[in-house]
Amino acid sequence: MPFARILAALAAVLILTAGCQQAAPQTPTQLPVERGEYLVTVGGCNDCHTPKILGPNGPEPDMSRLLSGNPSTEKLAPVPEGVIAPEKYLTVVNNHLSAWVGPWGVSFAINLTPEKATGLGSWSEEMFVNALRTGKHQGTGRPILPPMPWIWYRNMTDEDLKAMFAYLQSLKPIHNPIPDPLAPDQIPR
Repeated sequence: MPFARILAALAAVLILTAGCQQAAPQTPTQLPVERGEYLVTVGGCNDCHTPKILGPNGPEPDMSRLLSGNPSTEKLAPVPEGVIAPEKYLTVVNNHLSAWVGPWGVSFAINLTPEKATGLGSWSEEMFVNALRTGKHQGTGRPILPPMPWIWYRNMTDEDLKAMFAYLQSLKPIHNPIPDPLAPDQIPR
């Protein structure tokens, strides 16, 4: 009987911990671009960095502008005074889910395509990795603002961050200039 209890306990531990394993490491046959596409997809980069179109179920990613950031053709709508306040709203977001207004001011999702003038085309792999490790634009510049969850990505392996960069560099370049963030006193009213 004690052996059966030990066996049952062992089986229970194995069943309960089976779903707690980390993601499988990159396989030797998986190319960095493929791994990067997977990581960018499951990392939710489309959520903010791909403009949206209104579909039958609400906003959907506009795949013709994949990862090109906040649309430069869109003006930021005025945000009424007092909307962002304690016990009201923490943030307000535009209809593309790519411009966010909060106590920090206004942040815009950047262009992640390899376009040289307006995207990541002039970034090095090292700049990209450092940006996600330090929370600094281009790895050394201004702070990366909310809602960008860089603090979650900073713990990724160098190989995974480099794979993400390789995938982003494989995309179609899209010219889309992104405005600099706005300070709280610059929020359009």
